[in-house]
Amino acid sequence: MRITKYTHACVRIEQGGRVLVIDPGTWSEPAALAGADAVLVTHEHTDHVDVLRLAGLGVPVYAPDGADIPRVDTVGVSSGEEFTAAGFRIRAVGGRHAFIYGGQPDCANLGYVVEDEVYHPGDSLHVPEQEIATLLVPVQGSWLKTVEAIDFVKAVAPRRAIAIHDAQLNDRGLASVNGWLGEETSHGYRYLRPGESL
Repeated sequence: MRITKYTHACVRIEQGGRVLVIDPGTWSEPAALAGADAVLVTHEHTDHVDVLRLAGLGVPVYAPDGADIPRVDTVGVSSGEEFTAAGFRIRAVGGRHAFIYGGQPDCANLGYVVEDEVYHPGDSLHVPEQEIATLLVPVQGSWLKTVEAIDFVKAVAPRRAIAIHDAQLNDRGLASVNGWLGEETSHGYRYLRPGESL
């Protein structure tokens, strides 16, 4: 399974000619969607879903049931549901966006476990009940502290963790966050720059 990180929370997963894209938001590169067979959206915030790009894409777009994503026909998904997208087995987990400062309204947020291997939590720190090989760990957000990201990696205990949700960090901040996560977790933490794969 090839995983390519794009700006912020967007990740592209490829295997056997199949392409699945998760959270192609307004900050991610259009190239992330080239040749996509299906898209998973964790929640309705624009840094995770670019409605203009998705409206004309012509592939299935899966999102939390009841998410407010105008102009995009979505397949509604509920927590605990298992389904196939782009030929990949998917399990939806979690259910709500992490608490946002000031009591701002939250929204539905699903994490997706792909092929029982890769976990993208969206904007939440929901710990799934199964073992995870590759955790895509949010490292910065208005709803997140670095200590929470470290504790999340430790709680999930993946074989490796890859940073996502990082677009609001400058190079100094990113170096600090990467340093903390690398030092404090023993779970193969890596940072991939946009466009890098593993």
